[in-house]
Amino acid sequence: MQFPHALIEGRLVQRYKRFLADVALADGSVVTAHCANPGAMLGLIAPGSRVLLSPASGSGRKLAYSWELVEADLPGGPQWVGINTMRPNALVAEAFGEERLPVLAGYTALRPEVRYGRASRVDFLATAEGLPPCHVEVKNCHLMRRPGLAEFPDCKAARSARHMEELAAVVAAGGRAVVIIVVQMHAAAFDVARDIDPAFDRAFRAAREAGVAVHAHRCRIDERGVAIAEAIPVVTPD
Repeated sequence: MQFPHALIEGRLVQRYKRFLADVALADGSVVTAHCANPGAMLGLIAPGSRVLLSPASGSGRKLAYSWELVEADLPGGPQWVGINTMRPNALVAEAFGEERLPVLAGYTALRPEVRYGRASRVDFLATAEGLPPCHVEVKNCHLMRRPGLAEFPDCKAARSARHMEELAAVVAAGGRAVVIIVVQMHAAAFDVARDIDPAFDRAFRAAREAGVAVHAHRCRIDERGVAIAEAIPVVTPD
């Protein structure tokens, strides 16, 4: 996914009220950008960090910029990290269209936002003639506390735990379900941050045991765009 416009570099002043970030630009001005990320953003919000903003497009936007990337000082060294949680679904749709998601090989269509379970919506329903429909849930990941290890979630994630329970119910009823974890940084493996949210960890383990497939992909990230890259191992705890 290429950014439609050149990104604008600045330095993070502060992230606050969850969805706002003040950024100092090169000309000395300070702008408020939309931060499309409801999580804790652990390790990603140090004041002074280099950040990249995309200019807003379309009418009706109150803020002129959206925060896209941060150069975070992570274990193992600094790297660009995608913080915009609105991107992963589009990245999955793009990778699917380019046949870069082996877990969905053979499927020919992705229908977004399909109702299922207890008043939930699955991110995509994959369909193809001759194949059972597949519920596809997408999770964004940008937490790294140990070199090379991506983790989710970075805060309590009750809604995500419910999704895992409902996907397990889909499989129990004879259906197919897949979780695709989009790691918006370079990582070597993925694991659940079970110390941050034990309830999500329990739901995650139960879903995998029930037959929900979990696949994690790291991303290629630079100032021009973000794209889903190689699959990385999902840690299986003892």
